[in-house]
Amino acid sequence: MTDTSGTSRDDAQEDGVLRAGNHVLIGRQLVTVSGEFAKSLQPGDEVLGIGTSGELRRLPSAVVALVSGAVTDAHNAFRQMSNVDDAAITDFFAHAGRLLEDDATFEIVRQANETDVASAKRRGRSTTRLVLSESMRADMVAALHMWETLDLATEQMIDVVQHEGWQVQQWRSPLGVLGFVFEGRPNVFADATGVLRAGNTVVFRIGSDALGTARALMAAVIEPALSLSGLPVGSVRLIDSTEHAAGWALFSDSRLSLAVARGSGEAVAELGAIAQQSGVPVSLHGTGGAWIIASDTADNDALGNAVEYSLDRKVCNTLNVVCVTLQSAPTQVPIIFAAAERAASQRSTEPRIHCVGGAEKWLNTEKMIDVIRAEGTVRESQVTVASPDDLSCEFEWEATPEFFLVVVHDIEEAIELCNAYSPQFVVSVITQDEDEREMAWSTVNAPFFGNGFTRWVDGQFALQRPELGLSNWQNGRLFGRAGVLSGDSAFTIRLRVVQERTDIHR
Repeated sequence: MTDTSGTSRDDAQEDGVLRAGNHVLIGRQLVTVSGEFAKSLQPGDEVLGIGTSGELRRLPSAVVALVSGAVTDAHNAFRQMSNVDDAAITDFFAHAGRLLEDDATFEIVRQANETDVASAKRRGRSTTRLVLSESMRADMVAALHMWETLDLATEQMIDVVQHEGWQVQQWRSPLGVLGFVFEGRPNVFADATGVLRAGNTVVFRIGSDALGTARALMAAVIEPALSLSGLPVGSVRLIDSTEHAAGWALFSDSRLSLAVARGSGEAVAELGAIAQQSGVPVSLHGTGGAWIIASDTADNDALGNAVEYSLDRKVCNTLNVVCVTLQSAPTQVPIIFAAAERAASQRSTEPRIHCVGGAEKWLNTEKMIDVIRAEGTVRESQVTVASPDDLSCEFEWEATPEFFLVVVHDIEEAIELCNAYSPQFVVSVITQDEDEREMAWSTVNAPFFGNGFTRWVDGQFALQRPELGLSNWQNGRLFGRAGVLSGDSAFTIRLRVVQERTDIHR
């Protein structure tokens, strides 16, 4: 067993083996090795220490070897990509799109997905994002064809600074090997293979719920498309493992040029910490949940449409909190409830509402409804009372739309609540007062801001760029890039000097 925590140990045995009761210094935390953890270790395993939490993670030797091999393949493929022309990359996306459109090919993937979905249901797991529906298939095909037709060269000169007798050129160039850890969503392949468009290569680790679907997509679509287009076979690698350790091992590999994580908040935060302490730049896409703030001047139809169309399905940009003022609550709360009912009716369900600030005054608190959850259908009150401190919770609902309804004194209070409790992600302010809208734009801390439904926050829908993830500002504003990370966002800038005169000197 090897210690790979990158930290010192005050009393570990000289043979390099961690034993129960040993102390390990991880960052600023002195951690005692538990008997359970020590017992789990096998010869050849590695141990990873998380500096932010003081946790120890076991990396089985077989998993480390699997991940290292995948990164090596992708690293070698990246070197080969310098000899690949842009037309071959275009061909890859054309072939992949056509293969996914082919019904016989898709049937292989569909059957694998049905097996994944059935397994997830048996284990009480959420399947809202796991089902590979025809609409998801269509979106994946559209994404692949977007990358096919995108006018983007792997090497592009973006600026020139001209001096007397010499010039400095700035070139946009490929970044390298990107590592991705995704939750169980089948469509990530179409999105994330977009990094090939900019000349990069990629290693995936997908959630165990969707691993069978991922295997089928690799075998039936991605690998044949790589072969047909002449791209290096290691350009896209799937880590075929259900173990969380695969993600930990991947993000601790310093050969990655960028680590991208999507999924639940705590898991994403830990993966980010692993990448950062390993010297790997990271892009995290975790906690979601959108806010709508309704002004006293809000148009009733605009408010109703914004709520209804923000609750059509549960993803990160789905409405999670809606705020109304005390003055307008008697009018606006019934509008919001009716809109939520319309959204729920599309699934033959009813909405579930958690009230803050007295919003329950305008709703029926006696009614019980059937709430569809991952573990099954349960009978619950349709309307419950919550506190402001609860507003940081993101509802992960299956078919029953669920959200907070908050009554505030004015939109300034709503913005304060949003800045304090939201993931600082998506905010829509429904108002007809332009000054009010500009005030909100200036003071609310979120990368995505609008005046209607929140579900517009999607790279493919809004920017015609299939997204790798949507960042929030929960841990501070982002450095040097927008909140949508897409395949063409992964690049570096190289400088090239051309001297016309040989006597240039400082």
